[in-house]
Amino acid sequence: MENSENNPIVSPPRNGLGWVSLGAGLAGLSVMLGAFGAHSLKALLTEKKLATFRTATDYLGYHGLSLIAIGILILVLNEELRTKLQRSAQWISVGIILFSGSLYVLTFDGPRFFGPITPLGGLCFMIGWFTLAISLFKYSRTRA
Repeated sequence: MENSENNPIVSPPRNGLGWVSLGAGLAGLSVMLGAFGAHSLKALLTEKKLATFRTATDYLGYHGLSLIAIGILILVLNEELRTKLQRSAQWISVGIILFSGSLYVLTFDGPRFFGPITPLGGLCFMIGWFTLAISLFKYSRTRA
């Protein structure tokens, strides 16, 4: 049996291209889910639940694009910044799972305990974005 170090299915991205690939996949998934919501769920969900589904899908797409951008930054910037950029991408990835994932579960009447998980996902997004901003700001100050 192959260990998780060599298995790309369970191994987290370790380089810029890994994050670009993950982000592209998530952005594509958001388009697919958006179309599904617009065409197949409109007749099945209340307007409130459809709005929740759209919010989850929008945030999935936005943050998929952010992972693409972070992956590109990892590829073009130097080694000293990679760990911080990786950390930012990890926070955003956890945010996607907690925020969008919990909203999808709630849309389809999943357990109510997922409600308090949504803000934790938002917090992860904020930490990821602020980690990115602070890291790039500090890096730019050393290059000025």
